[in-house]
Amino acid sequence: MASGEGAANVLLVEGEDDKHVVRHLCQKLAPELAFCYSVRGGKDALLAAIPVVMKQNWRRAVGVLMDANDDIGRRWQAIGDLLRGTEITLPSQPQPGGVVLPGDPSTHLNPSFGVWLMPDNAQAGEIEDFVIQLLPRADPVWPLAERLIDDIPPAHREFRPQKENRAKLHAWLATRREPMKMGAAIRAGSLNATAPAAKALADWLTALFGTAVPRRP
Repeated sequence: MASGEGAANVLLVEGEDDKHVVRHLCQKLAPELAFCYSVRGGKDALLAAIPVVMKQNWRRAVGVLMDANDDIGRRWQAIGDLLRGTEITLPSQPQPGGVVLPGDPSTHLNPSFGVWLMPDNAQAGEIEDFVIQLLPRADPVWPLAERLIDDIPPAHREFRPQKENRAKLHAWLATRREPMKMGAAIRAGSLNATAPAAKALADWLTALFGTAVPRRP
């Protein structure tokens, strides 16, 4: 059930790239996990979905995976504010490696809840900053991709400084035998799915969704 609308375990993500990165990592590291994806189409739509999904009485576990962007504290506070009125209270600060808050197994009214703000639930950034950590060690092309972006004169840069790593990663992806997206590069083995960053994300997903549960009839 790709949409996750009737799934007991659901992961809310901003976009298709997030979904495919997680999906291909899980296929390699945690294929036993039972959950579906709900692609919300952006940050604002994802945030708006949180209180709605948390009140759906068939949910057993709800995960939120989104970019921290420029201000992880503000993003964390926004999620905490949206949980008011539920039984879930976030810790005061994000915690490295993601957060999992257990629900009440005796009732459907209080699902478990997890948050992972890219890249590592501890610092500002986005999914590209996470994926850069999966690059093969001593990859010979990566320094060239970095230099390509670094050498663009400021007058011709059409990306914000905070998006420099994104530009470098996509320059690197464009050099593959068949230029590909991030998730496809994980599937093809061009990115290292056993890197510590990948294992940390898989551990968070396992802590949240580790017990397979039936989906809604």
